[in-house]
Amino acid sequence: MDTKLDNHMVVKAYARWAPVYDLVFGAVFEQGRRSAIAAAERIGGRILEVGVGTGISLPDYARTNRLVGVDISEPMLRKAQERVTEFGLSNVEALAVMDAEHLSFPDASFDVVVAQYVITTVPNPEETLDEFARVLKPGGEIVLVSRVGAEAGMRRAIEKWFAPVTRPLGWRLQFPWARYERWAEGPHGVRLIERRPVPPFGHFSLIRFGKAGAAEATDAPADRLAARAAG
Repeated sequence: MDTKLDNHMVVKAYARWAPVYDLVFGAVFEQGRRSAIAAAERIGGRILEVGVGTGISLPDYARTNRLVGVDISEPMLRKAQERVTEFGLSNVEALAVMDAEHLSFPDASFDVVVAQYVITTVPNPEETLDEFARVLKPGGEIVLVSRVGAEAGMRRAIEKWFAPVTRPLGWRLQFPWARYERWAEGPHGVRLIERRPVPPFGHFSLIRFGKAGAAEATDAPADRLAARAAG
């Protein structure tokens, strides 16, 4: 069974992490962050980073991109604002406290949505991915760095064993790849572009979903009707 999280628990957990997050996780997750930024900049434009946290990624984006960062943790965002001021990041349009499952942006607002180490920390991962797809422009990409749980074997047993311990930290260990696949099969007009492992420990992946362009979305119903008629 999936280990349930709730927003109150996540907010409390990341308020505790805020003062030490960069020290504890900065170097550990550096390669994953850089991989996500490089993937996002293949598209570029207006980029939403969900779970921006302390803003550790923000200085590494090219200044030609326009950035918006959201996070559910106000203490983490205060650190992010300090970083924006310190580095003079004029390309950061806004930082806002926001629930990833209820983004207060219009449809098709961003060229890229980036979420690093987020999907397995939110209470409802699929609903969060739905929101990413909603605010993404046609032709854009969702770029995730995310933990992928084991399907079987010793690692799966270990994840199940430790799930009650990691829950108060705001982490979900048991999240198999099949959940990403099932979500992508839904009515969002997205397809998997890439999945590849990134450090640390081989438990994380860079995952890219592309959203169909306007022409593709328009043609798809006609294509399906033609296929049915041919059949």
